[in-house]
Amino acid sequence: MHLNEETLSSKNVYEGCIFTITKDIALLENGAEAQRDVLHHPGGVCVIPITDNNEIYMVKQFRYPFSEVTTEIPAGKLEYGEEHSECGKRELLEETGFTCSEYTYLGALYPTPAYNTEIIHMYMARGLCADMQNLDDDEFIDVTKLPLAKAVDMVMNNEIKDAKTKLAVLMAARILGI
Repeated sequence: MHLNEETLSSKNVYEGCIFTITKDIALLENGAEAQRDVLHHPGGVCVIPITDNNEIYMVKQFRYPFSEVTTEIPAGKLEYGEEHSECGKRELLEETGFTCSEYTYLGALYPTPAYNTEIIHMYMARGLCADMQNLDDDEFIDVTKLPLAKAVDMVMNNEIKDAKTKLAVLMAARILGI
């Protein structure tokens, strides 16, 4: 079939606490075989929390692979079998201390489809209600609030580099007419 590859074999080469990597052999449409290294990830969820004044809550945290502090919307990894809508609500509360009365699904994104099975589900949270932040023991986060329009400017000026945050900010701004 055109534009299709069939997996002939798959071998686990790394198994970690967050992901597994397999070394696969795929049959190409022209009959040739090719090696495909695949990172298997349970997926994640991100939530853009928006106030009644069109301000958003974002988190700042150190990201080890880049040795820098990033500005992102709240997000987290799915546990295998967990519903993404529930994961997003849990992460919103854990990271920002907010719950919401309005929760809108914005869709899914593939952050790195060439070699990674991760799917990130995006939500917009409105009707925010303050509760209590409940960070994991290994999580150190600063919560910040800024106008959605300012976040759009930050995306366009590449001050926000995180892909899920960029997409969710631009989608929310478009939906809200900002």
